[in-house]
Amino acid sequence: MEQYNNTVDAADALKQKHDLLINEIGKVVYGQKDVIEQVLTVIFSGGHCLLVGVPGLAKTLLVNTIAKVLDLKYKRIQFTPDLMPSDITGSEILDEQKNFKFLKGPIFANIILADEINRTPPKTQSALLEAMQEHTVTVSGINYNLEEPFFVLATQNPVEQEGTYPLPEAQLDRFMFNVILDYPSTEEEITIVKNTTRDIVPQPNKIISSEEIIYFRDLIKKVAISDNVIKYAVTLVSKTRPNTPTADQIANKYLNWGAGPRASQYLITGAKTYALLHGKYSPDIEDVQAVALPVLRHRIIKNYQAEAEGINEDQIIKMLL
Repeated sequence: MEQYNNTVDAADALKQKHDLLINEIGKVVYGQKDVIEQVLTVIFSGGHCLLVGVPGLAKTLLVNTIAKVLDLKYKRIQFTPDLMPSDITGSEILDEQKNFKFLKGPIFANIILADEINRTPPKTQSALLEAMQEHTVTVSGINYNLEEPFFVLATQNPVEQEGTYPLPEAQLDRFMFNVILDYPSTEEEITIVKNTTRDIVPQPNKIISSEEIIYFRDLIKKVAISDNVIKYAVTLVSKTRPNTPTADQIANKYLNWGAGPRASQYLITGAKTYALLHGKYSPDIEDVQAVALPVLRHRIIKNYQAEAEGINEDQIIKMLL
């Protein structure tokens, strides 16, 4: 791994790597630049990401391509109604000498694609909880450490679709970002069709190593941030909590439940990462606002009035901003 003279040089190198990553991923995934930016922000922050969208919007292709350009070990788990926790973590078997031997499951990789995570019941969804929070797996009372860096990028179909199980709030809270994929524009869809119906398949180049990802992740943690930016993030989160002294009238009107302290932590971590990836050495309030939607949209719960008026989570957060 390249050695940097100081943190400024390292921050500049991170910005350059980010631009190269955007370019390489864009060779394969068309018209999703904002989504790619948000997923890279999560990865360099050391968090996990939930990708929500209807089938056919290249969610799986995006994760697969990101794993290639980051040169990381990648495993895909297809979540189905009959998937068992041991199908994720692994299980013990008897070998030829009649000794128990642990066979590692697909969770033992750097990037895990949890495909259609809400297609499986909560019991199996919860098998990911320990891995996501502790970066360990426990089988038969024995702890196994997962290899760093470790990221879960989960895809989810909208809950309104048939045959889906809403994720428990405890698991939703483990995801740093909730990224929503929308349909491409007409021009973008023309490009997609042109480039995916020919015999030339673009191959993205490897841009960064696992050692560099860990280095930059640690660098982001050391970024200085002013107290007023921290206060802004904490105040924003506290405004989402209805029927509390700090609640905004919008929260009292439209929310049953607000975001917890983890949201404040992720706002600051995300703002630091977003700032460095865009060539700044310290985050400001604009960087907090840039990550507010993906951090908060899955941490607030609407009430009946919001449902009746057709107001969604993003609209509520924008009102609070």
